[in-house]
Amino acid sequence: MRFELFIALRYLRAKRRQTFISVISVFSMVGVALGVASLIVAMGIMNGFTTELREKIMGATPQVVIYNLYEGMQDYEELRLRILEVPGVLSVTPFLYTELAISSPRGVKGLMTRGIESEGGPSSVAMLNNLLSGDLRYLNHPPDVDEGGDDSVPLVARGIIIGKELADNLQVGVGSRVNLLVPSGRRGAAGVSPRVVSFAVVGVFSTGMLHFDGSLGFISLEAAREIMGIKDERVNGLELTLGDPFKADQAALAVGGLLGDRYTVRTWMESNVNLFAALKLEKLAMGIVLSLIVLVASFSIIASLIMLVMEKTRDIAVMMSMGATRKAVSKIFRLQGLIIGLTGTAFGFAAGCLLCFLLRRYKFIQLPEKAYPMNYVPVLLQWQDLFLITLGAVLICYLATLYPARQASGLEPAEALRAE
Repeated sequence: MRFELFIALRYLRAKRRQTFISVISVFSMVGVALGVASLIVAMGIMNGFTTELREKIMGATPQVVIYNLYEGMQDYEELRLRILEVPGVLSVTPFLYTELAISSPRGVKGLMTRGIESEGGPSSVAMLNNLLSGDLRYLNHPPDVDEGGDDSVPLVARGIIIGKELADNLQVGVGSRVNLLVPSGRRGAAGVSPRVVSFAVVGVFSTGMLHFDGSLGFISLEAAREIMGIKDERVNGLELTLGDPFKADQAALAVGGLLGDRYTVRTWMESNVNLFAALKLEKLAMGIVLSLIVLVASFSIIASLIMLVMEKTRDIAVMMSMGATRKAVSKIFRLQGLIIGLTGTAFGFAAGCLLCFLLRRYKFIQLPEKAYPMNYVPVLLQWQDLFLITLGAVLICYLATLYPARQASGLEPAEALRAE
């Protein structure tokens, strides 16, 4: 064991006259541990929440959308073949979008309706591939339908898939009959009266996000054209499914260069840029605030080392008289402060990781179901955050040792022994 480390460890052992200094050192160690543990738990929760929210959004929205809402797309089959040649694009699905009202004997709600292809394999919208109940294949050919509701409205052989929240509000399920109110109805003497079309509920989905579950519905392209009065094969746009959703920017850039300025290309990240920017800012702000705990603990390290220098003035003078260099004396106190910081950081790291593991496994903190997209606190630890937290805590503790170490190494042996 080196001379400097031996002296530093010996100074950490409490004696009767320096018990108060040791108590301050212990509190410094505890403060560093609390700061590190708080940072790890906070970053883990923020990472988990962001990841869960991102997965919910990716499951409810297309990864890349190409659209022209004003003119639409008529020859989209040719565009589809060209887009499929772009690296990373797995599928291209046309869609129609309109806003309607949906009603049942239990009430009326607004509905964002999307017409999609009901045949030809899995949907580009991930949530339709894992429905709570029902089947996507029944959009064009619904099975048995409950004949309840308004008998004056003719029942058409069309199906609709709605969210769980909307189904609960309307008190309907798979096999129930609902009516869609189309604003562009018949023109009469009293003006334009809305047209009512009856649909069968053939599926119920759940994303965990109230915005989608309470106001979104899917019908077939054919039914959407019939409702909107479109006589040709026109669609509003195309939805792209990618092999890697996080490469949506590159895919959008390639598709945009292929199609030119006639169409708008938008990724799922652009559609939610404000949300993720707010989460990133909140994570940064929380990290800065909780880092102040470690900073406060570092001031306790400074105080304990300064008092130790004052207590050990004679010992320092004797060591320097016996040949210890000023650099060695400075190193003794830097090592002592670093040992306090490393010990506190190690305990905080272990406590933070353990608490994150317990939160992730047992989910003992529940969230209001309708207030958040998940009903428990999600936790995700990333090695980059763990590394930065550990490095930052050790660096702060090390910087706290520089001033006391400089004061100790600046003592003059003769003056110190004369004062004794």
